[in-house]
Amino acid sequence: MDYISRHIGPTDDERSDMLGTVGYGSLDELVTAAIPSGILLNRLLDLPEALTEPEAQNRLRELAAKNTMLKAFHGQGYSSTITPPVIRRGVVEDAGWYTAYTPYQPEISQGRLEALLNFQTMVEELTGMPLANASLLDEATAAAEAVGLMSRSVKKGRRVLLDARLHPQVIAVAAERARVFDLEVEVTPVSSELVGEDFVGVVIAYPGTEGDIIDPRPVIQAIHDRGGLATVAADPLALMLLESPGSMGADIVIGTTQRLGVPLFYGGPHAAYMAVTEKLKRQLPGRLVGVSVDAEGYPAYRLALQTREQHIRREKATSNICTAQALLAVTASMYAVYHGPEGLKEIAQTVHSYATRFAASVRNAGLEVVHEHFFDTVAVKEPGRAQGIVDALAQTGYLVRAIDADTVGVSFGEDTSDEDLAALLSGFGILEPPVDGDTAIPSVLTRAETPLQHEIFNSHHSETQMMRYIRSLGDKDLALDRTMIPLGSCTMKLNPTAGLEAITWPGFANVHPFTPDEYTEGWRELISELSEWLVEITGYDAVSVQPNSGAQGELAGLLAIRRYHVANGQGERDICIIPASAHGTNAASAALANLKVVVVATAEDGSIDIEDLDAKLAQHADRVAAIMITYPSTHGVYEDTVQEVADKVHAVGGQVYIDGANMNALTGLARPGDFGGDVSHLNLHKTFTIPHGGGGPGVGPIGVGEHLIPFLPSDPQSKTADTAAEAPVGEGVPMSSTTYGSAGVLPISWSYIAMSGGAGLADATANAILAANYVARELNDSFPVLYTGANNLVGHECILDIRPVTDACGVTAADVAKRLVDYGFHAPTLAFPVAGTLMVEPTESEDKAELDRFITAMRSIRAEIQDIIDGKVAYSDSVVHNAPYTARSLVNSNWDYPFTREEAAYPVDSLLTNKYFPPVRRIDEAYGDRNLVCSCPPPEAFALNSDTDPIGEDVVEPVVTDENSK
Repeated sequence: MDYISRHIGPTDDERSDMLGTVGYGSLDELVTAAIPSGILLNRLLDLPEALTEPEAQNRLRELAAKNTMLKAFHGQGYSSTITPPVIRRGVVEDAGWYTAYTPYQPEISQGRLEALLNFQTMVEELTGMPLANASLLDEATAAAEAVGLMSRSVKKGRRVLLDARLHPQVIAVAAERARVFDLEVEVTPVSSELVGEDFVGVVIAYPGTEGDIIDPRPVIQAIHDRGGLATVAADPLALMLLESPGSMGADIVIGTTQRLGVPLFYGGPHAAYMAVTEKLKRQLPGRLVGVSVDAEGYPAYRLALQTREQHIRREKATSNICTAQALLAVTASMYAVYHGPEGLKEIAQTVHSYATRFAASVRNAGLEVVHEHFFDTVAVKEPGRAQGIVDALAQTGYLVRAIDADTVGVSFGEDTSDEDLAALLSGFGILEPPVDGDTAIPSVLTRAETPLQHEIFNSHHSETQMMRYIRSLGDKDLALDRTMIPLGSCTMKLNPTAGLEAITWPGFANVHPFTPDEYTEGWRELISELSEWLVEITGYDAVSVQPNSGAQGELAGLLAIRRYHVANGQGERDICIIPASAHGTNAASAALANLKVVVVATAEDGSIDIEDLDAKLAQHADRVAAIMITYPSTHGVYEDTVQEVADKVHAVGGQVYIDGANMNALTGLARPGDFGGDVSHLNLHKTFTIPHGGGGPGVGPIGVGEHLIPFLPSDPQSKTADTAAEAPVGEGVPMSSTTYGSAGVLPISWSYIAMSGGAGLADATANAILAANYVARELNDSFPVLYTGANNLVGHECILDIRPVTDACGVTAADVAKRLVDYGFHAPTLAFPVAGTLMVEPTESEDKAELDRFITAMRSIRAEIQDIIDGKVAYSDSVVHNAPYTARSLVNSNWDYPFTREEAAYPVDSLLTNKYFPPVRRIDEAYGDRNLVCSCPPPEAFALNSDTDPIGEDVVEPVVTDENSK
C-alpha cells in the first residue's frame, strides 16, 4: 500500500459517509466550494512521483552514505557525545514522547512537565542560579535573548559588550539581533577595564571558543559598577568541574545542552538554556515549568507565569519564543538523571584528562599550546600550517578546527578513545605515546561542591530503573499515540515513522555542523531537494531552512522585509499591519523586528475588515512595511478577499507576509506565492510532519519572492574575519547557530513529501478540509460554529462557541477542556483566538471512528451541561465543573459529589475497554504563580496525606494583570 493511504485516516467508504453528512458528492466538489476560485492551483504540484516507504528509506540510506562521518573534535559549541540507548529508544524514538504537544493542558502533561522540571533543576544546579527556563532554541539565539533581556532591564543603556572569545556564530547572531533594537555592539576580549557608562551589559564566554578559561568575576564586578548586567555563556559539562557563574555574581547564564547526550544532528535540534537571578524572573523568555497543587492538594506541574507567553501579550511581548526544544531538553535531562552527579563528573574528568594528555604531549614535542587553562579544547600554534593539519586529519577521519591560519583547535568529547588521541597527535607529527598532563582548571575556579544532589539525579542509574522511569512518565501523558489531539492551528497529524527512524542513523546524526562541504554531500543533497520541493509547494522563488522555529521564521521574514525597504532607501517604513484574526505569534515577531504594530479589525464573519484596512493604509501609507496575514485565518475560514488585501498593501509600497501556520489547508491546492505573498514561513512541525515533541523541535523555513532572496538568512560563520561588522544593507542576517538550523529533523519532512507526491499532498489537504467540516456539521447543534466561509464551510479547523452555555449556566470552555480528559481526549485550543471558545483541527490522519468518538464525547458533555441549565444539578456540584478525575479520587472513601463514580469516570461505554486516568485533578493555576517554585520538589511532598507543603515558602505576588491575562 502506498504511504498516503496509510497517512489519511478515513477509508473510501468512510469518506463517502462524511461527504454525505457535509452535503457533497466528492472531495473535489467540497474543495471547490470551500476555497475561493481565484487562488485554486488547478494542477498537481510538480513533484517527483511518490515513493513507497521502503523506497524512501532506501533513498535516505543512499543519502546518509554520501556523508563522511569525520569523528568530531572540532568543538565550537558542538561536541561528540553518547546518547544512552535506553534514552534514545525510550525518548527520542518513542511516539509517546515525540508526538506529545506543548503542555498547555497540564493535567494530561505531567510526565513531560516533570522531565522539563528536571531539566530546569539540572540547569539551576549546574549554573548556581535560582531559576531556569525549560529550554531555548540554540546557544546563539539564547545569547540574543539574553541581550534583549539585559536591554529591557537596563533601559538607559545603549551599548552591549560581546566577548570576542564567544563562538563566532554566537557573536554573529547576538550582534545582529542587538542592532535591530538600535543597540551599539562592541566585540572585544573582555576585561575589567571598561570604558563608558552606558552599557546594558556584557556576554562573557566561560570557557572561550579557543578553550581558554578566564576568571569572569572582575568583568562581572566592573559591569555591575556601571549599572549593567552580566551574562555568562557556559558549557554545562565544564560546570561539573568549574565554579558556577551564579556564585560569581552572574545575572544571566546561557548555553547549550547538546553535549549532554543529544546527537550532533548536523547542527540541531539541540536544547539551549537560560538561567537568571530572582530579580529577572518576571522577564525570563520562554517557557517555565512550575510546581502547583491540584484540587486535592497534591503536587502538580504546570507552565508558570503564562502571561509571558507571546501569543497572549502579542505586540507587548518581550520574546516571540513559541517552539522550544522540549524533546531535546527531555533527552538532556534524562542523560543527567541516568548518569547522576558522579557519572557526569567522571565524564567531565575523562574529557578533561584527554585534553590535558594531548596538551602535555604537544608541549613535550616542542609545540606551543596557546592557553594554559582549558577544559576540553586545546589550541595549538602551528604558524602557517593550520589548514594543512586540518585537511590531513580529515583525510584520516578526524575533524578538527583551523581557528586561524596559525592555530589548530582540538576539542575532546565523551566518546574519545586512546586510539583517537594517538591519531590526533600523529596529525601534528607526534608519534611518541601520549604523556600524562596536570589539570588545566585554574585552582581559583575549581568547583568545591558536586551539583545535582536532588534525589531524582541519584535514583535511576541502572538501565532497568531508567527504562521504568521513562515509561512511568510517559504513562502520565496523553499524546498522539493514544488519541487524536484536536488542536486548532497546530496540526497534530501522523508523523511518518519511516522518516523518523532515519534521524538517528549515524550517517545523519553524527555529522558536525561545521564539517567541510566535501564530506556532507548527502546532507546538502537532501536539504537541496527539500528546499526545491518547498519552493514548488509555496510558489516562491527560494527557501531558507535556517530558522529553527516557526516564530524564528516569522522574525526572519520580517527582517528580510525590513532590510529590503532600508536597501531601497525607505527606512521610514516601520509599520506592520496585523489583522485581529492573525496567528498569535505575528505581533510578537513584529515587535522583535522593531516594527510598530497596527491592528486591523475583524468583520462579523471573521474576515479582515476591508474598510478598516483602507483607513489604516491611508493613515500610514508611506510607513507601511508589511501586512501579516494568516491564511486561512485563525478563525478557520478561507477569506475571498486575500488577493484584494495583498493588492491594496502592494499599492502603498508594503510587502505581504502570509503566515504559513495553516498550510495544512493549502498544500497542493493553493500557493501563497501565487495569491499575493512576498514571504511566508512554514511550520515543518505542523503541515510537514516533524513531530511536536512536547513543545519542540520546530523548523520554520521561509520562502520568498525573487526580490527578497538577497535578504534570506545568512551563514552565521561568514563573518569570522570581523565579527563586529554589521551585515551590509543589501544582505540578510543570520538567524541561528548554523546555516541549516535544525537540520537533524529535516529527513522527516523530506520523507513526508517524497512519499506523498503532488497528488498525495493535495489529497491530504482535501481530507483535512473534509474532517473539519464533518466535525463542524456534527457539533454545530451542540456548540455553534462561530465562523464559516463561503457555502457555510470552514477550512481545516473550526471554532466551537462555548459562550452561550457559559451565559446560561456558568460552564466555561476550560470546564469542557478538563472534562474531555475523562473521555480520553486532549482538549482543542482553549480560548484562542476568541475567548470562551474551543478551536478544533481534526487533521486528515484521523479515521471516522476517532472523529465520531470525539463527536460523541462533545455531545455527551453537552448533555451534562444541559442538566445544569435545567436545574438538575448546581454548576459547582456538576460532573463537568469538577473534572477531571484521577483513579485515586475515584477509590477515595470520601466521595461527596451528587453524581456517581461511574458517571465521573465512564460517561460513555467505549471507555470501559480503553480508559486513560489523569495523574492529577484540576490544577490550581493561580497558586503556582503566587508560590513560584520551578525546581524539583522534595520526595516527601508526594506522600499520601502528607502534611509537607509541596510548594515551599517562596511566596510571591500574583503576576496576572487585566492588561495581559489569558
